Amino acid sequence: MKVLVINSGSSSIKYQLFLMPQEKILARGLLEKIGLSGSMLHHSREESSKIEISTEIKDHHQGLRIVLETLSHPQYGAIEQIDEINAVGHRIVHGGEKYTASCLVNDNLVSAVRKFCELAPLHNPPNLAGIEACEELLSSVPQVAVFDTAFHQTIADHAYLYAIPYAYYEKYRVRRYGFHGTSHRYVALRAARMLGKPLTELKIITCHLGNGCSITAVKGGRSVETSMGFTPLEGLVMGTRSGDLDPAVAFYLMEKLNLSVSEMKQILNRESGLLGVSEIGNDMRDIWKAKEAGNPRADLSLRIFWHRLKKYIGAYAAVMNGLDILVFTAGIGENDYRTRQKVCEGMDYLGIEIDKKKNAAVQGEKAIISAASSRAKVLVVPTNEELMIARDTYEITKRKT
Repeated sequence: MKVLVINSGSSSIKYQLFLMPQEKILARGLLEKIGLSGSMLHHSREESSKIEISTEIKDHHQGLRIVLETLSHPQYGAIEQIDEINAVGHRIVHGGEKYTASCLVNDNLVSAVRKFCELAPLHNPPNLAGIEACEELLSSVPQVAVFDTAFHQTIADHAYLYAIPYAYYEKYRVRRYGFHGTSHRYVALRAARMLGKPLTELKIITCHLGNGCSITAVKGGRSVETSMGFTPLEGLVMGTRSGDLDPAVAFYLMEKLNLSVSEMKQILNRESGLLGVSEIGNDMRDIWKAKEAGNPRADLSLRIFWHRLKKYIGAYAAVMNGLDILVFTAGIGENDYRTRQKVCEGMDYLGIEIDKKKNAAVQGEKAIISAASSRAKVLVVPTNEELMIARDTYEITKRKT
């Protein structure tokens, strides 16, 4: 079965074409700057070099048409005809409380995803645009929605509810939803397999550290706590997001500076985090360079980042009454050995001890970096959300047929 995985963003479409169940990638690519000048498609297949196609693309429908034309191109495509595509899997950021697992796309699901746009205004609309474009261009092909929020629907009410008037939950469903669920699910499963242990018997903390950061406690294969909340703003310090914040800080600044709600949202989501403290940027590599050059604000931003993460690791170990595995994943987690080392320092009370030589040698590859004496295993596991989506899509559509 050939499964096309689509991750549709506000001005981009990421895609991978898999041969399932072999889990072989036939082609992959990124279409960027949709609706903007300088639109570009970056495409590659396994046995050929990367190509770039420059063309103006006005919307996601046109963008997906170009993706399909590229996939079936006689020179650099991976299939002869687009009807070789047997199923399409979509990353959908927000499924609310309605969707606890991946499922087939139908009219009811499309209506629900549209309703959840108010909870994820930056993500669900382009996710929906990807579905609608596929409905027109691949009308006979089954589609599957894989929700970022679904994995966290196992969290108990005492963990997902906020201590505000309960009526706001009843009327507006204000609660912790959590995000990056597909990534946390994948790396927890991969970590268990790396150690040859049943996922159902493990207590795992997964740290997804990229420009957006989140941490999840996975007990017995189920998410029991996660750092992102009603929106992806809550939790860890991130590239440009503040993470946890006393709400009164926002009120104070809005009154002091006469800021609107939208302006405050912009500050907390786009101008805070590592960028806001360092005033250098949101790229960890640039901040490390500045720190090494003696920049005190770069140093401060890193120490804030490490401290918040260490605090969450300790809290989640307490929630699960122990820890078997600590996992680092995503751009920072997979590639920044110094951050891994700093976060794990002084965590021996949890049984966390890393082997500094092993850790320093790992960049972007799976590995066990804990010392032989460490009670808790520390792993680097490259995330693969696209593969997780392909697996779900294959299993669901296989049952359908």
